[in-house]
Amino acid sequence: MSSATRAPRSLQKRVTLLVIALLALVWLVTAVVTWRDVRHELDELLDSHLAQAAALLVVQQAAESEDDHPSDAPVLHRYATQVSFQVWHEGRLAQRSVNAPPTPLLPIGAAFQTGFRTLTVADTDWRVFAAHGAERDVQVFVAERVDSRHSILWAVLRGTLGPLALSLPLLALAAWWAVRQGMAPMRRLSQSLASRSPHALEPLPAHDAPAEMQPMLAALNGLFERITSMVTAERRFTADAAHELRTPIAAIRTQAQVALGEADSALRRHALQATLQGCDRATRLVAQLLMLSRLEASQGGNTALPEAAPITDLSNLARRVLADTAQDAVARGQTLSLDSSAACPVHADDSLAAALLRNLLDNALRYSPNGAQVRVCVQPLDDRVRLRVDDSGPGLAEADLQRLGERFFRVLGNGQSGSGLGWSIVRRIAAVQGAQVRAQRSPDLGGLRVEVDWPAA
Repeated sequence: MSSATRAPRSLQKRVTLLVIALLALVWLVTAVVTWRDVRHELDELLDSHLAQAAALLVVQQAAESEDDHPSDAPVLHRYATQVSFQVWHEGRLAQRSVNAPPTPLLPIGAAFQTGFRTLTVADTDWRVFAAHGAERDVQVFVAERVDSRHSILWAVLRGTLGPLALSLPLLALAAWWAVRQGMAPMRRLSQSLASRSPHALEPLPAHDAPAEMQPMLAALNGLFERITSMVTAERRFTADAAHELRTPIAAIRTQAQVALGEADSALRRHALQATLQGCDRATRLVAQLLMLSRLEASQGGNTALPEAAPITDLSNLARRVLADTAQDAVARGQTLSLDSSAACPVHADDSLAAALLRNLLDNALRYSPNGAQVRVCVQPLDDRVRLRVDDSGPGLAEADLQRLGERFFRVLGNGQSGSGLGWSIVRRIAAVQGAQVRAQRSPDLGGLRVEVDWPAA
């Protein structure tokens, strides 16, 4: 199976296995430590019993009278066969247990050494303690079977580790249940996302989610918000384009039909010129709609606009835009002028700043009468650069000034064609470039004055 089709790994399974593995490791370490500690303590305890038994034999042997014949101790307990002892006097066996061999458990005589030994006698491992009696020629041996010690050790371990071994599956089950309960919010989130409609973009509830899920839910809700903004902008663009293009397309079609049916060449030429003008208006409208859609999408965080780089001189940009629009002004006998005395660098994108000024000039020229004046001024201030556009047109009433920038808002009764998007584009460009826009009546020319303050570079 390829990596592309392999089923995703379960986070719950991974966490559960990790917890169980850690529990098993801790349990194993605990068992090893317990075993070592119990074995050590058990050896210490039983060795002390051997030493104590040897001491008792020494005392007993000293108190008894000498006897040339060795005596065997009686078996008083069923575990007595696990322990044996010998008492040697002057190289002769004076006393022993029934399970003790007749030969010395350890060398006697000059090679005799006191203390503990572990040795094998007749295929049986013994733990032996050797000691002198009341006299130096008396040797006492007390021995215990090593396998009996092992039996006691495992009996203790069974009592200690047995409950732990039985509890390990219960701990694993408890860990699985705890992890499953802990992962329940993620399962609910997964089910909620799987059952959502593709058109459902409302934010996910995050008030009762765990703290670990809050960043993920915040990111998802932010994504939904950006998608909502993008979808809204696309729907608005589609609706605006359908609404605004209906009129110029209908006018173009009407003029084309007139041109097809008109026999007079002059009238046909007039109809074709009107058709071209309608195409130009439609082209300008589409460009404005695209520009507005791009700006709105950038403000919603869906697209990235060019990063603002310092424009070395806003005056040069204004001069270039004025040269592009001079032909329209000359055709109507209007006067365009530029007042700029010094270089004015600003932080702004060149194309967006040109689009802003172009829209301002287009409005000023379009809504001013023939022979009107349009003045553009670029002047540096303390921490900003001001771009000012004045015209000698009719201006706007105070109520209309308050509505400037609304989509498709146009002042009725001026006889000029337009889409009402120019001011929306101006305000959007100013917003994304960090500029401030103000509109008022021009004290110099009597028409409209627009001031745009740019951050100085």
